[in-house]
Amino acid sequence: MSGTLNNASLKTGRSFDLGKMNLRQLWVAYLTYPTILLYFALIVASIAVATHFFAGWGATLVSIVAVILVYPLVWYLLHRYVLHGRVLYKMKWTASLWKRIHFDHHQDPHLLDVLFGAPVTTLPTIAIITCPIGYLIGGIGASATAFGTGVTITCIYEFFHCIQHLNYKPRSAWIQRMKARHVLHHFHDEDGNFGITSFVVDRLFGSYYKDAKARPRSPTVFNLGYDIKEAKIYPWVMDLTGSPPRDRPDGARPDAKAARGTRHAA
Repeated sequence: MSGTLNNASLKTGRSFDLGKMNLRQLWVAYLTYPTILLYFALIVASIAVATHFFAGWGATLVSIVAVILVYPLVWYLLHRYVLHGRVLYKMKWTASLWKRIHFDHHQDPHLLDVLFGAPVTTLPTIAIITCPIGYLIGGIGASATAFGTGVTITCIYEFFHCIQHLNYKPRSAWIQRMKARHVLHHFHDEDGNFGITSFVVDRLFGSYYKDAKARPRSPTVFNLGYDIKEAKIYPWVMDLTGSPPRDRPDGARPDAKAARGTRHAA
């Protein structure tokens, strides 16, 4: 495989397939991806605002620590009860939102463009959560610090999220464990292991599981409950997709394997 991204086999439409990429290729894609570049620019802007309206080292540090502590809990609640909830796809005006922010990712977990959150949804959410925390601690300067911290954590989350779907075995044991738990979330039972870099909140809420032996495989792990029956009642996500929801990736389908075998035989 080429060491760069100039390789047609890495492409799936307009997206990169993490399942076919190595770590170097991920770094190139990550550091040049428009969403990540926007996040970097906002971090710099937040530092500038925080410096101009400096709230003092005490308030600044407290704002950073507060966001670091709150962020995993907020992510868990949003991931479990909103992204995995069965409300957004039942309304026409939110169906496209749900499709983009999570359904597409579970339908095809290795596609880079649907793995990254869309800034139009991530940034307002980060601002709503972090800015009031910082403002209450130290006014505008601390609010900017809190927002910048939230965006920084998001960048870290996104990178490790990529690692968890990358065709790569991490050298670090704790990253291996992190990756294994997230893979279970995508390929065994989606109703657990909602964390990305930490599963402390999963443990607190009783949704953590260590391996596939801990619970039976979920039939909705790839479609999040939006199956053919649901699609007939609430068709908007299916209409946007242009095809019925899948209960497994294309590569795992018996007919797809048979087709590949036929091509190889030919």
